[in-house]
Amino acid sequence: MRFKYTFQKIVDLKSNEKTQAEWVLSGAIGHLREEEENLSTLFSEKSSVETELVSAARHTTASELMSYQYYLDHLNNRIRSKTADVRLAEKNVVEKRGILSSKMVEEKVWDQARNKAYLLHQAMELKKEQEVLDEMATMRHKANHG
Repeated sequence: MRFKYTFQKIVDLKSNEKTQAEWVLSGAIGHLREEEENLSTLFSEKSSVETELVSAARHTTASELMSYQYYLDHLNNRIRSKTADVRLAEKNVVEKRGILSSKMVEEKVWDQARNKAYLLHQAMELKKEQEVLDEMATMRHKANHG
């Protein structure tokens, strides 16, 4: 007799939830990498402006120097903001990893329950088969000695 698990739809659902959590985590990791790249770009831009400022300082007007300084202040503000974005994205990745971990545990629990039910089903089938063979042996024994 073919094995049919009563709760197979739940097993399938748990597997789908785990897969979905993997996709969500992947998206969160992608977002984190994007934020980190943006932050790195801001640091590079700041470094470039600082280098430019140092080399231009000798032959630049005070108003141009102030413009450089305003721009550096602007970059520093963007760096602070982007650093906060990176921290938020990191927190999101940690949260999504936790959710995935939870979904993996749930899936494993249901898979183990299904496997246990399958083993029980197999044992019952073997027992039935053995009972049939025993019955046949008994009938044969009666026929030969009766």
